[in-house]
Amino acid sequence: MSQQLFEDSIALLKALISTPSISKEEDKTAGLIQEFLESHGIPTHRKGNNVWAFNRYFDPVKPTILLNAHHDTVKPNPQYTRDPFVPMVADGKLFGLGSNDAGGCLVSLIGAFRHFFASADLRYNLLLAATAEEEISGKNGVEALLPLLPKLDSAIVGEPTKMDLAVAEKGLMVLDGVAHGKAGHAAREEGENALYKALEDIAWFKNYRFPQESVWLGPVKMSVTAMETENKAHNVVPAICRYTVDVRVTDAYTHEEVLQTIRAHVSSEVTPRSMRMRATRIEETHPLVQAGLSLGRKPYGSPTSSDKALMPFPALKCGPGDSARSHTADEFIFVDEIRTGLQGYIDLLQKVVGGL
Repeated sequence: MSQQLFEDSIALLKALISTPSISKEEDKTAGLIQEFLESHGIPTHRKGNNVWAFNRYFDPVKPTILLNAHHDTVKPNPQYTRDPFVPMVADGKLFGLGSNDAGGCLVSLIGAFRHFFASADLRYNLLLAATAEEEISGKNGVEALLPLLPKLDSAIVGEPTKMDLAVAEKGLMVLDGVAHGKAGHAAREEGENALYKALEDIAWFKNYRFPQESVWLGPVKMSVTAMETENKAHNVVPAICRYTVDVRVTDAYTHEEVLQTIRAHVSSEVTPRSMRMRATRIEETHPLVQAGLSLGRKPYGSPTSSDKALMPFPALKCGPGDSARSHTADEFIFVDEIRTGLQGYIDLLQKVVGGL
């Protein structure tokens, strides 16, 4: 890895931090990434706020590895003490919104892609994609891009993992529960309290344990995160109670199996908002995982979801930074983590694709 590649990566990350890119408002960072790549002689393609590029000697006969990270961010945490859009280095840390999640991963993957871009003898094609709307699981990000791309055989998804190997990832299914009762006056023995019905179901969500556990991800986790009735008056027995359940699905079950079990045990109407964010796993025997293991990286199961969930092919989540810092006030990434991430991606890909 050249020093110039590292310095370019830091400069690009600072530029990304300086350019607000809240989910659905990433047009300026998409343009910035496109301009950066083309200034370094890399032709780009763009659809919406998604930008992608192929290695110079792309060969449709060879298998293809996707290098993907997102360039959108959440809204700044209200507890920020620094300007979230002013990149600043202090004590070896680069502060700024999106620095850790997932700007550091993105610029490191871009640097690694540049390293291999002009190699004529790669065993795999490389396809770089900087995508949008990851933070809101939006449909105009990687999900919209994949149908436009050639066949993909595997992927590295850049998310902060301390460069360890997230070989499995929990899926997400958000449920809307509705308990039905009958309105009545609270002072009399009438009506049927929907709130009490909902509480019985909520107790089930709290206490139920799915019998199968994932080797990497452990048990399915269900959390009731919101509840409300339509009542404004204190003296009316509520006829309807709505609540929300956050379900983290493992690779031991499909979304459909989890939903079927829930519906068999609760009396409420239960409707999933989406079935898109699936649990995923890449086998330890996969070349990307084997390459990471040979470099001393540790495999683990990730409790958080990412765009990996939307990829219908093996994908390894790996990148510089620490997931514990994501979405926090005064977000930062260590400058040395960018160096480690850039070199780590190059070393991992070198073992798989060959080239320089």
